[in-house]
Amino acid sequence: MTQPNALPEVVFPGGESRPALGLGTWRLGESAARRGAETKALRLALDLGWRVFDSAEMYGEGGAESVLGDALAGAMRQGLAREALFVVSKVYPHHASRAGVVAACERSLRRLKLDSIDLYLLHWRGAEPLAETLAGFAELQRRGWIRRWGVSNFDLDDMEELFALDGGAACSANQVCYGLGARGVEFDLLPWQQARGLPLMAYSPLDQGALVGRGGAASLRAVAARHGASPAQVALAALLARPGVMAIPKAAQEAHLRENLQAAALALDAADFAAIERDFPAPQRKQPLAII
Repeated sequence: MTQPNALPEVVFPGGESRPALGLGTWRLGESAARRGAETKALRLALDLGWRVFDSAEMYGEGGAESVLGDALAGAMRQGLAREALFVVSKVYPHHASRAGVVAACERSLRRLKLDSIDLYLLHWRGAEPLAETLAGFAELQRRGWIRRWGVSNFDLDDMEELFALDGGAACSANQVCYGLGARGVEFDLLPWQQARGLPLMAYSPLDQGALVGRGGAASLRAVAARHGASPAQVALAALLARPGVMAIPKAAQEAHLRENLQAAALALDAADFAAIERDFPAPQRKQPLAII
């Protein structure tokens, strides 16, 4: 098993540090015919040094968790320590009652072939009261089935409501859609989380490939040319430069797995950021939370 190169890290409440670059699994596990190839791709990711993996019971209706579980189990049989991994999954809003959270997590653990999930998120807000969901998370922690809990697709008003609840400030992360093409969180949500030491996980940081399709914007191409990098690497490096941000692009091809991982070593300077700003300006007012 290849040892991972040093990656920038994010610090979770309590001081635990984890790599700031993780691998998403959305759209995996949707086809039995592709399962073998997808498991192989995740095993390659582990060999290359990826250690943070993001999944959800929604992805392939459990299929992504199952594929990930197969890959993780194979890697651990070959000596990869469980402690080296950081596995994230999410519960459906309609499973987010106190009892529903517990049952859903048990199913996810079976699919992931793990005894515990490192970070368990409410995928988005639904009809269940947040207090009920928090009670379910607390029960999961009491049982040792999850180490941390958090939320996803929560805007600032949602986070303020959450933190006002008993136990709500124990939230460990918020995962939202964030990238150069969707910078709205930088106006209010990201600073609010940074002030509280609460990591922001950025899903679809490359806008499902659209951000760098056909070579990307002129600024990304220019910065990439200066550094001998790709536009995708520049787009990821721009996010990783922000304190408290973890980017979780999805990739299943070897070239993309290698390319995205190498983005962590790309250091952008002030001139690079100024160039990027011309095509992707920072928000000047509150914007609706981007959701995919």
